[in-house]
Amino acid sequence: MKNKHNKKRNTAFIYESLVKEATVAMLRSETEKKRKVVSLIKRHFHSDSLLNRELECYKSLYEKQDLEEALCEKIIKEAKIARRLIDPDGLFKQQTELIKDINKDLGPSVYNNYVPNYRTLASISQLFSTKLSPKNAVILEKQLVTDMATASSQGEAATAVDGLVVQSFVQKFNSKYSETLLEEQKTLLGYYISSFSDNELELKMFLNEEIKRLKDKLIEAKRVDDIKSDPAMVAKTETIIEKLNSFSCSAVNDQVLILVMKTQKLVKEIYNDGNNG
Repeated sequence: MKNKHNKKRNTAFIYESLVKEATVAMLRSETEKKRKVVSLIKRHFHSDSLLNRELECYKSLYEKQDLEEALCEKIIKEAKIARRLIDPDGLFKQQTELIKDINKDLGPSVYNNYVPNYRTLASISQLFSTKLSPKNAVILEKQLVTDMATASSQGEAATAVDGLVVQSFVQKFNSKYSETLLEEQKTLLGYYISSFSDNELELKMFLNEEIKRLKDKLIEAKRVDDIKSDPAMVAKTETIIEKLNSFSCSAVNDQVLILVMKTQKLVKEIYNDGNNG
């Protein structure tokens, strides 16, 4: 018989659900709520916490990898060993503190958030349980091996943001901006989400490259007939370029993110129109 799954004690589910809360708050410009969620993530999932150690065990199994089955089996084995080495009492205590803070700062609605890979996270939780029978353990491991080995070849994205953010939030994003997310916007949003629990290193590296690309495209766009023939359009384009230049000295915040995303769409529209023309 399968053990009843308690999603409040599923570290990966709670983490993914909190990331979802933060992203929705950001897209809705709910600054105070986003601050609370990010603060919770940083406080409870810092690099030395037991919650973060368990989260890494989960991630090694549910993030899409497209690996050979033999290697997947070894990863599952090592993840189970690493999970067993975590102090269960200490982990339970940290989970309890996290649940208490979520209830106090955000409310129980967080536990009802839709996480696309919920069933996989529940299966991993069962696999990490000491109460699972050998037969059920083998069945779950076989399913995880299949998922890990075939997910990418089926064309699914290799990053968590596609499953977590894009599929869950595209409707909410569309209701505000009346558009679909571009691939470059998905990538930027993914790095932004990851920056909640690291030092923004990867986000800053990506932004440096992306801002340079956008500036180059805008400089080139000034030679497009519809723009160069319109002084106002040229002036606006130069203003955007200057704003992008100023970001090299700015902290990465919601305003920077939104402007870069809007510029990504503008560049896409300019060159799509140019191609269509």
